[in-house]
Amino acid sequence: MAANFDGLRFSHWQTELRDDGIVILGFDRQGASVNAFSQDVLIELADIVERLSIDPPKGVVLRSAKASGFIAGADLKEFQEFDRKGTVNDAIRRGQAVFQKLAELPCPTVSAIHGFCMGGGTEISLACDYRVASSDPSTRIGLPEVKLGIFPGWGGSARLPRLIGSPKAMDMMLTGRTLSASAARAMGLVDKVAEPAVLIDTAIGLIESPPQRAFKQKFTGWISNTWIARKILAPQMAKQVARKAPKAHYPAPYALINTWQQSGGKGIQGRLDAERKAVVKLAGTPTARNLIRIFFLTERLKGLGGKDHGIANVHVVGAGVMGGDIAAWSAYKGFNVTLQDREQRFIDGALARAQELFAKRVKDESKRPAVAARLKSDLGGDGVPEADLVIEAIIENPEAKRELYQSVEPRLKPDALLTTNTSSIPLVELREHIQRPAQFAGLHYFNPVALMPLVEIVQHDALDEANVKRLAAFCKALDKFPVPVAGTPGFLVNRVLFPYMLEAATAYAEGIPAPVIDKAAVKFGMPMGPIELIDTVGLDVAQGVGAELSPFLGLQLPAALASVEPGKRGKKDGQGLYKWEQTDKGSKPVKPEVPKDYKAPDDLEDRLVLPLLNEAVACLHDGVVADADLLDAGVIFGTGFAPFRGGPIEHIKAVGPDALVEKLKALQARHGDRFAPRPGWDNPVLRQPTM
Repeated sequence: MAANFDGLRFSHWQTELRDDGIVILGFDRQGASVNAFSQDVLIELADIVERLSIDPPKGVVLRSAKASGFIAGADLKEFQEFDRKGTVNDAIRRGQAVFQKLAELPCPTVSAIHGFCMGGGTEISLACDYRVASSDPSTRIGLPEVKLGIFPGWGGSARLPRLIGSPKAMDMMLTGRTLSASAARAMGLVDKVAEPAVLIDTAIGLIESPPQRAFKQKFTGWISNTWIARKILAPQMAKQVARKAPKAHYPAPYALINTWQQSGGKGIQGRLDAERKAVVKLAGTPTARNLIRIFFLTERLKGLGGKDHGIANVHVVGAGVMGGDIAAWSAYKGFNVTLQDREQRFIDGALARAQELFAKRVKDESKRPAVAARLKSDLGGDGVPEADLVIEAIIENPEAKRELYQSVEPRLKPDALLTTNTSSIPLVELREHIQRPAQFAGLHYFNPVALMPLVEIVQHDALDEANVKRLAAFCKALDKFPVPVAGTPGFLVNRVLFPYMLEAATAYAEGIPAPVIDKAAVKFGMPMGPIELIDTVGLDVAQGVGAELSPFLGLQLPAALASVEPGKRGKKDGQGLYKWEQTDKGSKPVKPEVPKDYKAPDDLEDRLVLPLLNEAVACLHDGVVADADLLDAGVIFGTGFAPFRGGPIEHIKAVGPDALVEKLKALQARHGDRFAPRPGWDNPVLRQPTM
């Protein structure tokens, strides 16, 4: 006998009782394209699991009834609402209770995973007895909650260390990284990998013939969670985390380690209670609220372009660092790319760098030749007539760029797009002789192209809105976040970043040691200090941007950026404001020792950060981007601005605009008019409550 669901209709779940007594439970969230756990979904699941416990079937297979993906995790919009109402504790308790009831069913349970399986999707799978994953490349399994400022709260942190051993489990949760089906199998997280066509049959096979977990896995699961193991491993884990995430800014990984250390030896209910209490506390922190907000900003950016870009062939002119890397990344992402420059040696250098990218990114060696074949040397520019998109990435010289467009544009297809990777030149200066301005735009990438997620789509008043959407869709296909910006000098990111870097160079010229300047910025939450950043982008590039922006912003270039010595352009030359040395992991700066008795000026952090905030306010005032959310997204993804602070505008709202204006005025009195508050501090947006 098995639970009878005849005549019962559920909104989010499909129940099928097979002739052999096995129940197939399909998750199909109503009115949504992707499965995510809402409270409605959990309440319905609780009813189903209750019926299964009263009248157990031979076994239960959990699957997704959606065309793509297994389960994306919890419904974060609903989670934000619970945070506002103060009911996160109830929401977490419900999820834990339902999954625990599933874990206690007196029949075998199997999770059949195909496609993305994140957060709550992985946690419900851990509550099942067995897991089978599809071999499809789209299958990725993870617990990425740490990236949202929390950690797994529906039993994930309580169950995973016991299943695969705490070192692997904690690494997975502390990094938030995702695993392929085969990697999950090797780790013991899934029991079998199957072709998508036989996934359910394989799951049924695990019910018919339950696998025995290897003794080694069982032993590791036990011994790595003993009191002595937790005592030894927890401090090591915290030390590792501290290298990347300061506790003051990112409390979640430390809370996870502490919760595991304190409760790892308890029974399942004790571990669940400790997990719930810690996650509820984290959910109310500004870090979690800001990181969850950033998640929604990324979703908005992904949605700007839709799917149709009509671009198959890309032609890049300029094989320097930026042009070569844009070409290589486009080829890696599936586009046919031709790369042009004035001499073959420049193209050869770019192709060599591309091979390094492919070797690093394409793990399957047999697929590398096909990826490499998509990138072709094109000294004569033969790819222009075939191109759907041309990207110009030559020197920052308006005349040289205009000359190039005059030779390229007449050879383009009628619907081809012509774009420039200029980092600061206004598009009105570049479009003078353009015949089809509706198809001319900026595509401003950031260095290094493979790592920086942002592309600014630079607009002007004659650009067709439909082409902005095409370019946004192209960026999405490249796995980049597009942010449409006005074509004024510096656009958004460089305009906001420039006063910050300029003030750092000014402080350096005054004799404040470079490591002290960098330390102040990193303490605020920047990914690297501004002196190291100047060296990384190149003093020559910083000087070029400065020449364009300083007159526009009314700022003076300090000596460090006014003239650049040959062979001392920064990281690329091995010498800039710092000396750079090669290591196994690439080039790194050699930072000189600072005298022990040196005391940094009290206002150093304000001197660095406030010019950035000041210019962000001016950009919002000038309409460089459509709204405050896009500004925050652009500055976070383009500069690495402290994500836990939610972006410049969100940070201003949290601190209070009036307090910051007073600080600017104090700096103005002390250091000069470059700190004068810019227009826009009276914007009502700055006085709205934070998220």
